[in-house]
Amino acid sequence: MKRLTTALLAALDALIVVAIGVGIALVPLTVLWATQFDMAVNWLVFWRAAVDVWLVGNGIDLVVQLDPTLVAALNLPGSDAAFPITIALLGFALMAVLFGLRTGRRAAETPYRWVGVTGAIAGYALLTALLVLSTGTDAVRPQTVQGLVLPPLIFAAGVLIGAGQGQLGRLIGSIPGLPGRLPGVVRGAGRGATGSSADSAGNVASVSGSGAGSSAGKSVHGLNGTSNTSNTSSTGAAAGLLPVAVRAGAAAALRSGTAAAAGILCVSGITVFVLILTSYATIIGLYETVQAGVLGGIALTLLQLSLIPNLVIWAAAWFAGPGIAVGVGTSVSPVGTSLGTVPGLPILGVLPQGSLAFGFVGLLVPLLVGFLAAVILRQRATADVPPSISERLLTGLGTGFVAGVLLGLLAWWSGGALGPGRLVEVGPNPLLVGALVALEVGIAACLGLLTPAPTVGENGSGRGATGEMPGTKPGTKPGTKPGTKPATASRAARSGDTGVGRLLGRLRDALPRR
Repeated sequence: MKRLTTALLAALDALIVVAIGVGIALVPLTVLWATQFDMAVNWLVFWRAAVDVWLVGNGIDLVVQLDPTLVAALNLPGSDAAFPITIALLGFALMAVLFGLRTGRRAAETPYRWVGVTGAIAGYALLTALLVLSTGTDAVRPQTVQGLVLPPLIFAAGVLIGAGQGQLGRLIGSIPGLPGRLPGVVRGAGRGATGSSADSAGNVASVSGSGAGSSAGKSVHGLNGTSNTSNTSSTGAAAGLLPVAVRAGAAAALRSGTAAAAGILCVSGITVFVLILTSYATIIGLYETVQAGVLGGIALTLLQLSLIPNLVIWAAAWFAGPGIAVGVGTSVSPVGTSLGTVPGLPILGVLPQGSLAFGFVGLLVPLLVGFLAAVILRQRATADVPPSISERLLTGLGTGFVAGVLLGLLAWWSGGALGPGRLVEVGPNPLLVGALVALEVGIAACLGLLTPAPTVGENGSGRGATGEMPGTKPGTKPGTKPGTKPATASRAARSGDTGVGRLLGRLRDALPRR
């Protein structure tokens, strides 16, 4: 496949992604134009409305100025002046990222990976510019700079992640001060005067140094009498800027903090799903109250589906403690719910009503998730020298910081203004969400990292120096318990030393042999 063909196919992928995003709103609006308005209204009005919906889904702010006749009919306070719409329908952004992952993977399968990536992102940016320039009236005006920048960035994030599998680590490893082994596989950190390593030719070498941090950049004397440098000059400078313990702790905090944020979002997603199921009758009743008709109901349902990611993030904010606001002066939190007039979206029927007797139990979610993330990180650590208590506490606080920053950014992106008057404040407070998540996850992670570490043998694999598990007799095969028959032992080794594996092994042993 030639470079030009790769670039054109990637640009075609970008065109399909944009067409799907705009078409989600354009198709029902076009049907509405043909059936309800008998094509009497200019179709460009519906085109601009569909593009505006797509832009809002990618985080672009709109400034709306309603017609005086419509203002008089709606009778909404503050609707006579221009008002912003800054809330993002994150379903569109999530779809762009997922399609970007697919495009990036397809580009990675070609001989010209980065040609495909460049073609896809450039094509998406060009199409976005055309869409932004095709909109904009006195009634609705999108922010032009945001429209030209944000949608390509969102799509580019998915493309780069999909195309750069394994490339991100190499890129980070080339930055001075960041290269270092991941936590859990650091060997010999803090050893004595001498350690052992292997050079690129496979020769066993001895490293002279007083510790892990001082061994970087020193000479390595192999058995063949040659002298090589163990690291490049940039790596040696990186070791001087950032010690191994700091690099390992930062990487551990990044991994566990990201895992904690993802765990909280998973619990929030399950909670939203359960709430939709249990509040199904309320949602249907609100649909009937709106009386939008068939086409209006379809459009309303698509709008609410694009709000599902927002609801998941709002549920995470509820678990963190601050909760959300659905208008100025309203609050939905574990302490209780205080709502006034809310937007006429049936999906908002899932919001809890009144005070909750056991609402405070939801505050345990960030604590439990942070504790479990830290325990898993602690149990997977296989360093020869365990970190000190101060290093564990700093890693735990770093875990909370990462989780707080991630969920705070998501909370900021999920909220905003939804209309005039009281609706200028909808969603969570990102600063409160980030601060409380950092505090809750950080404290729980510190406790989790103080749990006992798994027993590690001399070779760092949980086995003894001879490769045998602790407590087994010499000569016993790995995974074989003492006194086990050879046939049973082989089956037990295949099924693993877990409870499920032992149960399956016993069931197989009970079956008649052929």
